[in-house]
Amino acid sequence: MTNYKLTTYDLPTISRFGIGFDRLFNELTRSMEVGNQGYPPYNVVKHSDEAYTIEVAVAGFGENDLNVTVHEGKLTIEGNKEDKVDQEYVYRGLSSRNFTRTFNLAEHVEVKSVDVEQGVMRISLEREVPEEMKPQKLAITFK
Repeated sequence: MTNYKLTTYDLPTISRFGIGFDRLFNELTRSMEVGNQGYPPYNVVKHSDEAYTIEVAVAGFGENDLNVTVHEGKLTIEGNKEDKVDQEYVYRGLSSRNFTRTFNLAEHVEVKSVDVEQGVMRISLEREVPEEMKPQKLAITFK
């Protein structure tokens, strides 16, 4: 028996076995693409199966420099900061370059709050499955 290693090239082949999963496989393929995702650094903290926090380092960015949006299952964090032209830096170790960072959210995940404290943006997320989609125990009638 030979071992088989699954690669990203196999995703189109796998999608033939499931009808209606095209979006899922397209999302998996797209999420594996390597991009410039190194800045700014971030953490994802899991509090429970339903609660998460994303922490993003945004030191140096002010209230008017940051924008957070949610659209069609994507959480996008943007930082746009104008450089001060009238300053001459002898050494510049603090980066304040513009950035866009995107996170894909699972179904029923909602943003509960966005806070910035001591240079760290914290985005609280919670998964809230509608009651009608939760498993229901059905009554059994014996005759």
